[in-house]
Amino acid sequence: MSNFIGIRHEDRYLMERRAPLTPKHVERLIKNKKLDIIVQYSDKRVFTEEEYVNAGAKMARDLKKCSVIFGVKEMPVSFFEDEKTYIFFSHVIKGQPYNMPMLRKMMEMKCNLIDYEKIVDEQGKRLIFFGRYAGLSGMINSLWSLGLRLKEAGFKTPFQQIKQAHTYPSLEEAKKAISAVGQEIAENGLPEELRPFTVAFTGYGNVSSGAQEIIGLLPVKEISPEKLLHLKRRAHLPNNLIYKVVFKEEDLVENIETGVQFDLQDYYTNPLEYRSSFEKYIPNIDMLINCIYWDARYPRLITKDYIEKAFLKGTPKLRVIGDISCDVNGSVEFTEKATAIEDPIFVYHPVNKDITMGHKGDGILVMAVDILPSELPRDSSNGFADVLINFVKPIADCDFTEDFEDLDLPRAIKKGLILHRGNLTPDFEYLEEYVNVEEKVEE
Repeated sequence: MSNFIGIRHEDRYLMERRAPLTPKHVERLIKNKKLDIIVQYSDKRVFTEEEYVNAGAKMARDLKKCSVIFGVKEMPVSFFEDEKTYIFFSHVIKGQPYNMPMLRKMMEMKCNLIDYEKIVDEQGKRLIFFGRYAGLSGMINSLWSLGLRLKEAGFKTPFQQIKQAHTYPSLEEAKKAISAVGQEIAENGLPEELRPFTVAFTGYGNVSSGAQEIIGLLPVKEISPEKLLHLKRRAHLPNNLIYKVVFKEEDLVENIETGVQFDLQDYYTNPLEYRSSFEKYIPNIDMLINCIYWDARYPRLITKDYIEKAFLKGTPKLRVIGDISCDVNGSVEFTEKATAIEDPIFVYHPVNKDITMGHKGDGILVMAVDILPSELPRDSSNGFADVLINFVKPIADCDFTEDFEDLDLPRAIKKGLILHRGNLTPDFEYLEEYVNVEEKVEE
């Protein structure tokens, strides 16, 4: 049981400014739940020290007094202390090699690890997430990127008025600016050469919903993937509409066996028996917003080979990819790297198979910032903490010295407990294989 709850500063990324609990949530926990909260000093957190102090929290250089510590992103190996409880996005559930030393250290120190990503309900739906804000920021950034790329191609468009997400003081201000762009497009249209202008969204979860919320501020007409195939350049099509297309799994892949009807559960169970069917749509897409979950078992959306062949035939219609999913060399194979907020975009050159940071050069622009919610740090932290606050007291009150089966935790939190006293819990014992691989490599 915890005497003090700690909120760690974020240091993994230069422009990571989020907090897992905001001052207003801290104030509620102190007043209503009688918790003692210590906030680690930070010179870049979007919430000031004064805000936390006014909320009743104590400020400190370290969190040694705290037995339960909340953060957002991964924590350095040197930070952990014996038998403490840590709650953050650990990025270990796929056996990510770069985080196995961190996981192994936590195991050695008999720590408890709760990962937000695995806090789910009985249907497996995530309860605490930043996904919507990744979509919001990612779409703002993608429209900003589009403006730059079209200008580079010689087109003057209202998209040039849009800025990168983190430069707006709030989500509200960003929405106002994009709504003004939408009004201008509705009144004056886009250059005739860009007609019909199409934006494709892969996925339909929280991330995609956030992205679609932003595109909805523009004059949009939604069409089906099937209609996209037949949407050709025609004189009668309006130039003041943007066509939106949302792709679900059945639109993206097909069974390798010809004639087999698509079955979603079978696809999730046997992804290696499926191949991508997305390439047929690409010639009709101007901008792709990628919001799907992907791992190496699943087919890619766009391969390097496809995009090379497309460019050898001439400049394709597809100019910009907002890869919000941001899997390096993943569903978009030429997402060569995850980018930082301060250097967020690159152009992939399909023939040379290399990249140039920025928006200039022949190729296709990719926006692949991997901490997109931090571009809207105040808004995203508030949304995240609105849910997390409900679980802070139960975690603080839990006696983690008890056996795993006897832990008095909400079921959703228990599902997210990866380590208990340094041991992998039953749902995560598969990670032992990855930890052992890393140990052998180090030896």
